[in-house]
Amino acid sequence: MDSANGDKPLRKISEAFKDIANCINSQNPQQLELAPFSQACSLVSPLFRCLGIAFKFAEMDYVAKVNDLCETSKSISTLQLMMERDIEENCVRKPGSHTRNLLRVKRGLDMVRVLFEQIITSEDNSLKNPASKAYAEVFSPYHGWAIRKAVAAGMYALPTKAQLLQKLNEDEVSAKSEMQNYVTASTLVVLYIDKLFLSRELGTDW
Repeated sequence: MDSANGDKPLRKISEAFKDIANCINSQNPQQLELAPFSQACSLVSPLFRCLGIAFKFAEMDYVAKVNDLCETSKSISTLQLMMERDIEENCVRKPGSHTRNLLRVKRGLDMVRVLFEQIITSEDNSLKNPASKAYAEVFSPYHGWAIRKAVAAGMYALPTKAQLLQKLNEDEVSAKSEMQNYVTASTLVVLYIDKLFLSRELGTDW
């Protein structure tokens, strides 16, 4: 992810999730295709890498889970069908299940949403407060003391906002616009996924 090559990863992310949100808002939102969803999620992976060591654990976990969903999309067409198969096989909460991986990916998307919300409203060049708030809100409740301590230490090695924007090949105005587009779209996507879990009485706090 180098600004010199003219790539616009943030724009790709926001456009991909706008497409997913449009599908959810369409006339037949009951079935969401797994392939475009997992592909959109894969575009988010480099963002964790940009955040450095503080989110190294999140990057590794998120990438592995997204890769599983991408591979699964070759044989299972929709999120709903994927979840129903796991329910039938009584493996929803087992490590490595596709449904469990979907829940973890959803948290990754939500963490980026909160991070972007904080960056948009902050005038500070430091990302420590936005990243700390995003971690505390989304990931911290599910992590043990050792991981939380490692993340806290890694927060001091975060790039500055200016450095992050340079990596993303954006200026502040364009970045805020694309971040807001992602926030709007991902809010709908996360809510949709939560409803998939809750409507099947699977819960989301595990």
